[in-house]
Amino acid sequence: MDCPSTQPQGSVSAAEQKFERGRRTIGFWLGPLAFTAILLIPMPGLTPEAQRLAAVIALTLIYWICEPIPIPITALLGPALCVLLGVAPAKAVLASFADPVIFVFIGSFLIAQAVMTHGLDRRIAISILSLKWVGNSTRRILFTFGAIAAFLSMWLSNTATTAMLLPIALGILGVMTELMTEQRGIRVEKRDLKMSRGLLLMTAYAASVGGIGTPIGTPPNLLGRALIEEQTGTKISFLEWMSFGVPLVVVMFLALYFIIVRFHPPEVRELTGLKDYLLQRRESLGKWTRGQMNACIAFGVAVVLWVTPGIMNLVLGNDHAALKWYDTHLPEGIIAVLAAGVLFLLPVNWKERKFTLTWEEAVHIDWGTILLFGGGIALGSLASSTGLAGVVGRGIFESTGVVSLASITFLSIFLGIVISETASNTASANIVIPVAIAVALAAGVDPILPAIGACLGASFGFMLPVSTPPNAIVYGSGMIPIPSMVKTGVVFDVIGLFLILAGVLFLV
Repeated sequence: MDCPSTQPQGSVSAAEQKFERGRRTIGFWLGPLAFTAILLIPMPGLTPEAQRLAAVIALTLIYWICEPIPIPITALLGPALCVLLGVAPAKAVLASFADPVIFVFIGSFLIAQAVMTHGLDRRIAISILSLKWVGNSTRRILFTFGAIAAFLSMWLSNTATTAMLLPIALGILGVMTELMTEQRGIRVEKRDLKMSRGLLLMTAYAASVGGIGTPIGTPPNLLGRALIEEQTGTKISFLEWMSFGVPLVVVMFLALYFIIVRFHPPEVRELTGLKDYLLQRRESLGKWTRGQMNACIAFGVAVVLWVTPGIMNLVLGNDHAALKWYDTHLPEGIIAVLAAGVLFLLPVNWKERKFTLTWEEAVHIDWGTILLFGGGIALGSLASSTGLAGVVGRGIFESTGVVSLASITFLSIFLGIVISETASNTASANIVIPVAIAVALAAGVDPILPAIGACLGASFGFMLPVSTPPNAIVYGSGMIPIPSMVKTGVVFDVIGLFLILAGVLFLV
């Protein structure tokens, strides 16, 4: 049976087309079979709700990986089945589609739409490409762009970082394809380039990696610090966290760079004539337009407001009343919506009442990706509330019988990574960190290292679009096939597991 894919095929070989058709067909039948089997097989350790949820998650994961139906539709199908099977009421299940992170997506996508509509992405891209160090090297472009993503995400959320950099990455790829088209004499499409997959995966993965460098880089870090202090009485200061977080970021980023170059090597090492091309392009850009300036203002408002909590944390401490007020009244989702709203208020031509972004332009943002992540949040929340994730976590620890500090830390990291592939990193941290602390205390070993390991592992979700917001954002570009993300993500997950273990044991 032929089932439509959500990914553009571009120029693919007959063998690749056959593989894609087989993958979708197998998934079409395997999903319902797995669903039925899990639903009918007795599982005494699970509540009825947890068992039914396990069946839904199995179906959803298979359909996300194999794509027999469009991925956003699968994201809606999973929560709908949960309501149908009585896992939870509709109000509770569908509330996840209004999670604050969804509004980070919406606001960021609107800003990105304005950036692209007015050509700000191309202006910025040409500026980045013209850096002297980058020169004509495509690999230096990958390295430089990834380093920017990793650094920014140490202070901003990985979601905001990726959303901000995505239009710039697309602009860079646009410049590259134009130049390659001129050099080769045939039309080169962005989605057909390995460089496109490499640059977009680098953007998303580097943003997730950078988040582990500071306590405020990603929610699991804040959660881990709080749980460690609450259950062990040990407080990890901001600089203490950075003393092991920043070296880990550097090592992981280097590993990521070599993985990306290995799996998605740029078609050419040097783009001869890039400097002359950029000079011509820079001259043709002319002066900044009103639309570009307005988009830059909205972009700047979002960045400043996203960065402010980190600065307040450094200056005032994380318990200060002003920081608590800010977190309550200006969470990231509200900042994204407010900054996007500015686009509809700043005119490009007041006489004609024409503003920076119109609703006709705004509706072109990727609503499918928003639905995708809403469905992922819903299933992750249900995994926690029904006890399914907790049972799975405790079962893994109890069945292995681990007792040493190194082995408990290893399993804590492993479980954090595995659960973060199907649930949000925050949900993964909520599930794994308390279990890691409890198991370590029961075994009579220091729980701090396993807890930190679980916390860092929760930030490693690289296999699927739904694993983490950056993955979903770059997947929404339509340039990354699911198999490419899965293959690259699995390798980075495995390498990351051992890098985190070494870092925790030797740096903390």
